Amino acid sequence: MSNDPIIRRFRSVAIAEGWSFLILLFIAMPLKHFADMPLAVKVVGWIHGGLFIWFWIAAVPLFTKLKWELDRVIGLGLASLLPFGTFIMERKWLR
Repeated sequence: MSNDPIIRRFRSVAIAEGWSFLILLFIAMPLKHFADMPLAVKVVGWIHGGLFIWFWIAAVPLFTKLKWELDRVIGLGLASLLPFGTFIMERKWLR
């Protein structure tokens, strides 16, 4: 299953989106609030936002190919909003 290009692409985007979220939360936000560097949040926030959109664009062919039920699609949405959620989802559902 993981040799499929649709799944490989989605896994790559999910991992990148997960890392960007963690960098935003644990590096950029503290830099903004404790080091007076608001540009860190702006830059990382834009990158994370783009990856978040790409995550959902890459998810649509995945839903179609794997014929996922609505509850799994909702679970994917929740995973994209929680720290470490995309990593857990990727390991649980796509390996």
